Amino acid sequence: MHTVVENFGALMEGLVVTLALIGVSTVLALIGGTILASFRVSPIPLLQSIGSGYVETFRNVPTAVIYFMTLFAFPQLGIKIPFFWAAVAALAIYYSAFFCEAIRSGINAIPIGQFEAGRSIGLTFGRSMRYIVLPQAFRSVVPPLINVFIALTKSSAIASAFGVAELLTRAEGLVAEDSQDVLWILAATSILYLAITIPAGTIANIVEKKVAVAR
Repeated sequence: MHTVVENFGALMEGLVVTLALIGVSTVLALIGGTILASFRVSPIPLLQSIGSGYVETFRNVPTAVIYFMTLFAFPQLGIKIPFFWAAVAALAIYYSAFFCEAIRSGINAIPIGQFEAGRSIGLTFGRSMRYIVLPQAFRSVVPPLINVFIALTKSSAIASAFGVAELLTRAEGLVAEDSQDVLWILAATSILYLAITIPAGTIANIVEKKVAVAR
């Protein structure tokens, strides 16, 4: 226990890096997922194929493979980025596919009349998505989006194996210094991860109830 108390600052520094990793990755993955979802429901066959191909490819590849790709394959192509941004890229690339499917389910739940209403007032497909469909779709898929966010949060721990000084990396360092306190160190680390995921789940439940009332 004393190792956790004496090095709590180091764990908090790791938590800050983890929060930055999760935050940036989530924003990029959500943007990517929204674009992919728009592709998948687009009337243009080529865009549909691109969206479907991306989702089917990355949903069926292990997260660690994407990490390896951004860390080791990108440099072979002349793309050299710091480990932190390589981890961000890996999470964003991978979870864009999952955000896409969550958002697409919300789009498919919107009555077709909403699209027709947009066309009737002269809106293009893109503008109809932006102003009419997506705002409604996002409201109905908050719980699935939070579930993807929680999965992304847990996957961020893999970054520790690639040199990113996030929470799990700091915990591993403390275990190496004092293996006698391993249970306390891992318990503290788990609690800090729960401090991220539990509030996210609570927010999802609150938003889901409010949306249900609004409907």
